[in-house]
Amino acid sequence: MQRPMFPLMITFTLISSIVFAADQPRNPQPTQAEVSYGPSKMNKLDFWQAEGTGPRPLLVYIHGGGWIGGDKDRIRNIQPFLEKGISFASINYRLTGEAPLPAPVHDAARAIQFIRSKAGEWNIDKERIALTGGSAGACTSMWLLLHDDLADPQAKDPVLRESTRVTAAAVAGGQTSIDPKVIEPWLGPNVLKHAMIYKSVGGKSMQEVMENYKQHEALYKEFSPYNHLTADDPPLLMTYNNNMKLPSENAGHGIHHPVYGVKMKEKADQVGTECHLLIPGVSKSKKYATSDEFLMDKLLNKDS
Repeated sequence: MQRPMFPLMITFTLISSIVFAADQPRNPQPTQAEVSYGPSKMNKLDFWQAEGTGPRPLLVYIHGGGWIGGDKDRIRNIQPFLEKGISFASINYRLTGEAPLPAPVHDAARAIQFIRSKAGEWNIDKERIALTGGSAGACTSMWLLLHDDLADPQAKDPVLRESTRVTAAAVAGGQTSIDPKVIEPWLGPNVLKHAMIYKSVGGKSMQEVMENYKQHEALYKEFSPYNHLTADDPPLLMTYNNNMKLPSENAGHGIHHPVYGVKMKEKADQVGTECHLLIPGVSKSKKYATSDEFLMDKLLNKDS
């Protein structure tokens, strides 16, 4: 058994309990459960339909776990969103033990397209869909937020004709880059001890991946959200803990380090994209105190 998995699981547990509060008041049963959105057995989602006049905005949760583990059932308390008339969905996707990148992220993209294809049936406003998630779920959410639209108008599959673009994303502890040649200078060598980095591209160890870096370089660059940020991208809010120590103390600290957010915020400010960074005692937003405030504003107020 590989030792890095222990801090990995501890860190994911902390993020789940602190940020997503799965042990808060029990969520209602989904309106639609275990809906298949693609060909893999992991391509399943749950959907909660909110009440309200007209098509409802939607918040989609993408779980963390380093693309190695995790499950759509580990959701936050969604009741505040349902009470505001915001529908909610939570998705599973293929993990890197079964299929490395691009599978986990492209599955999430297909889930968004599938949900849009159900807009009439599920009373969803296609123009108001936001994303949330922690760790790898945050990385995927940011990638979808910032990446060019993957819609293929000529696709035979009508799901693939739908847009992957979203309204906003609020994420926690997310990796803005997964490229080892970028994140080691940012964070120090301990971040490369985390299994997410080498397993994401199908590697058996970090040493093996670095010895064959050219083989993996394109994937690392493509699935680093930082590389896709441009001036026309939708709003982003990121939260991190406030352990700013550098170099990172261990693999778990490195993989969720606040510097990921600092780097993204710096680039967003340079290009003029709306970006909020919440780090207790270090960085705050002039407009939003919490992720929920941000998400509700972006989903409920079309002019925000």
